[in-house]
Amino acid sequence: MRVLVVEDDVELSGALERRLRGSGFAVDTAGDLPEAELSIEINRYDCLVLDRAVPSGDTIDLVRSMRSSGLTTPALFLTAKDAVAQRVDGFEAGGDDYLVKPFAMEELIVRVRRLCRRSADATPTILSIGDLEVDQARAEVRRGGILLTLTSKELAVLVELASRPEIVVSRTHLIETCWDELTDPMSNTVDVHIASLRRKLGDPGVIHTVRGQGYKLAIA
Repeated sequence: MRVLVVEDDVELSGALERRLRGSGFAVDTAGDLPEAELSIEINRYDCLVLDRAVPSGDTIDLVRSMRSSGLTTPALFLTAKDAVAQRVDGFEAGGDDYLVKPFAMEELIVRVRRLCRRSADATPTILSIGDLEVDQARAEVRRGGILLTLTSKELAVLVELASRPEIVVSRTHLIETCWDELTDPMSNTVDVHIASLRRKLGDPGVIHTVRGQGYKLAIA
């Protein structure tokens, strides 16, 4: 799950980035509207976390523009403005959730995770392929009924593959959806996680390499 945080307060932005990453999210950050607009244009996000007031304007305008262009990425507003009218404005512009500063990081994590699941509502909560079961809501994976222990990144990669059984998923797509802009696209991080997943999923193997194209999940 990939999240964009738009926050001009460097200290708060850093804290949000660390906590979200520590909870298994891929995180990009932007300090103003132009930077946020560029990130949204070139990347696909599962959720946006937006400070209402940034130096270049109000992120409510960003959300309004997104909705008018048909982009439905869930948006959570962060603000020091606690007036009811301000919250109503955010929802009417197309916002999905609201947190007033100061807030508990634990609550933000729960809200962001819920919004990310909403953005993936076209994908079933439980993905079943043969004897492999991926429960996205519980973040649990079982094979042959046995619960497996996966890291958050391994789970993210497996969900991408399990969402498209028998279809080749490129390394580029996996990097774009499971990691963030700090990840070197030329690194071997995808290969390392795929190798670890193969070990944990056991035999017979279900993740197959398609040379020059990527990986696919298939059970004979």
